[in-house]
Amino acid sequence: MSTTSSTPRPVSGELAALQAALRAEHAAVYGYGVVGGRIDQARRAEARAAYDAHRARRDELARSVRDLGGTPDAAAAAYALPFPVPDSAAAVRLAADLEERVAGVYSDLVRASTGDRRRTAAGALREAAVRSVSWSGESVAFPGLAERAAATPTASATQRT
Repeated sequence: MSTTSSTPRPVSGELAALQAALRAEHAAVYGYGVVGGRIDQARRAEARAAYDAHRARRDELARSVRDLGGTPDAAAAAYALPFPVPDSAAAVRLAADLEERVAGVYSDLVRASTGDRRRTAAGALREAAVRSVSWSGESVAFPGLAERAAATPTASATQRT
């Protein structure tokens, strides 16, 4: 009897959260390519540093996915941008949006993981929140959770009377 099986293993919550974070990092790397093409010279070094940080996180996440026995999701050839980016002001808004989205998936990874992987995810969440504030000039009390809260019905909205 063969010990190998063609039945795929179930995906753990942690592995699914890692893949989601990896997909977000792929999108962020793509998005920062757009940002870099439109951003004013004064903020180009900041955009380059963010691009490099997201590339490093992407590579780290791919290793973590493999460590859990998964196959890292590949980057798409292109990503739909949330709005047109014709100038530097729009590039700054895009950078802030990218960081908010990345923070959201890292908040999910913090919730789904433990130990060193959780600490790493919390650090990535913090870094994305700081970059978001740097780009937008605005902060939120719980970075990464704002867009999640908007998509989740409140307890009072789901209660039956």
